[in-house]
Amino acid sequence: MKIMQYFPGIMIIVSALILSGQSLARGNHQGGEVVVDIVSDQRGLLPRFDAPFAEVAEERSYVIARDAERYSIRVTNRSGRRVGVVLAVDGRNIISGEKSYLQSHEPMYILGPHQTQEVAGWRSGRNQINRFYFTGMSDSYAAAWGDHTAMGVVAAAVFREHQPQTYGNEKRYKKSGKSQAMREAPGTGYGEHEWSPGREVHFVAQKRAFEKKFIKYEWRSTLCRMGIVQCGPDRDQNRFWPQGRRNHGYAPPPPSWSFQLRF
Repeated sequence: MKIMQYFPGIMIIVSALILSGQSLARGNHQGGEVVVDIVSDQRGLLPRFDAPFAEVAEERSYVIARDAERYSIRVTNRSGRRVGVVLAVDGRNIISGEKSYLQSHEPMYILGPHQTQEVAGWRSGRNQINRFYFTGMSDSYAAAWGDHTAMGVVAAAVFREHQPQTYGNEKRYKKSGKSQAMREAPGTGYGEHEWSPGREVHFVAQKRAFEKKFIKYEWRSTLCRMGIVQCGPDRDQNRFWPQGRRNHGYAPPPPSWSFQLRF
């Protein structure tokens, strides 16, 4: 993936992983021209759980985070044109590290037509990243800058190009590990260095994003309390009468019905 970063008259493009254009794994039910997913080094593509609220022009969903787990952001351009994607983790632009407002003037990644790529960490140099990993909020990169305004959120704003340009190839990443406690809200840490070569490219983004994606990562226990995922036995479910079969065979008695044995 190419990264566009604005300096005085310079745009820096950094390489990342190019994947094949094949369809994504289970759990992807997103619409629009660009798909954004979270990929764990250990678990692969993380299943998505729809958020109960979202505006028409944006998508919102949850994924389950695990402490110290390395992850990447997978971005797929399903259109036949180049697009620019501003990516922010915990409210910080992952290229510049500055507070992001998902605007067209921010540093962004450039994807070619029908291109799928992964970004594995914070851009810490033209040819270097520092890995993403789930951790406690106090250990997060955003908290190190005193910013708690968008913790636990991976956000993407997609911009079309004014003038189509050519695009190039990318490279891949590695993994590592670290340990953290889970007694606070989750955030993303600034992990170990990894090589990720880059180059320059010209891309002029339109002023307004035409798509926005938001993924909230939370500990499983939090999503259980929120009712986003089902955890443990369902007290309202009859273990001898699975919910999926209630329209077949004999119907169970109504909840208010009762009887008493008489001798």
